[in-house]
Amino acid sequence: MFKKITFVFSFIIFFSNPFNIFAQGPKEQNWIGKNSKNLSELWELGDEYHRGTFLITTYKPIYLTVAKYSTNPNEFPVAENSTKVLDAPLSLNAVEAKFQVSLKTKIFHNMLDSHMDLWMGYSQTAYWQIYNTERSRPFRELNYQPEIIANFPVKFKFLGFDLKMVGAAIIHESNGQSDPISRSWNRIAFHAGFERNNWQIMLKPWIRIGSKIDDNENISDYIGRGEANITYDLGRQRFRAIARHSLNYGAKSRGSIQLNWSFPIFENFNGHLQLFDGYGETLIDYNHRQTTIGIGVSLIN
Repeated sequence: MFKKITFVFSFIIFFSNPFNIFAQGPKEQNWIGKNSKNLSELWELGDEYHRGTFLITTYKPIYLTVAKYSTNPNEFPVAENSTKVLDAPLSLNAVEAKFQVSLKTKIFHNMLDSHMDLWMGYSQTAYWQIYNTERSRPFRELNYQPEIIANFPVKFKFLGFDLKMVGAAIIHESNGQSDPISRSWNRIAFHAGFERNNWQIMLKPWIRIGSKIDDNENISDYIGRGEANITYDLGRQRFRAIARHSLNYGAKSRGSIQLNWSFPIFENFNGHLQLFDGYGETLIDYNHRQTTIGIGVSLIN
């Protein structure tokens, strides 16, 4: 237990003091310290934003949810097309902790006659039964997501928005477990990023690949075949909605919605409230519907 608590406190200290880790000067400190960035800053769209290759920068939000409540914990996860099942239901608390770490680095700049940047990203989300004394506070699941991203800066007006970037990515996601709770899938995702004033919109449809060789063949019918990620900044507050859908109708019309609100507490340290409803909050829950609400701190928005 002491090791787990030490790990979490180290995590908080590491990411709440980014100047001590990456800073190189006052200008660089200001760039890193601005934890709610526009698309040009996030993806270095243009020479004025280029910072070099193989420098680690943030990707998706980095946050720690101290307490997350689920209306329907998945105590008996079962894959759709697998005959392997758990011997007995899991004993889960309805309240657990969650945290997400996400980083990226540019590995090639101005490829294809100066029209493309190639990035490598890595995200990890952890679900921790820290309040479950009966099971000695285990990590319920870790989701790993490495990806290779090809990004093309563009300048195009569309319905009053500025289309800033388009591209594609190869994404692998797995939970590192063994049967019967092993989950994994691979995707080719396409993206288009739009901005207008304080709004950001990222549209990302994807194509599932290798669906016949794992235990969650029908995952796209639950988690979805694409997502819309919409962000709005109000002063130092950031509101984010992530919607996914299977693109099916009738009984197979499934997906999820995640709503996030981050608000300032002190300098780069923000509070974070998250509401989720639908399928696939974790990979092991890909075919399990629940509503969760959590509160914690956001270290990078």
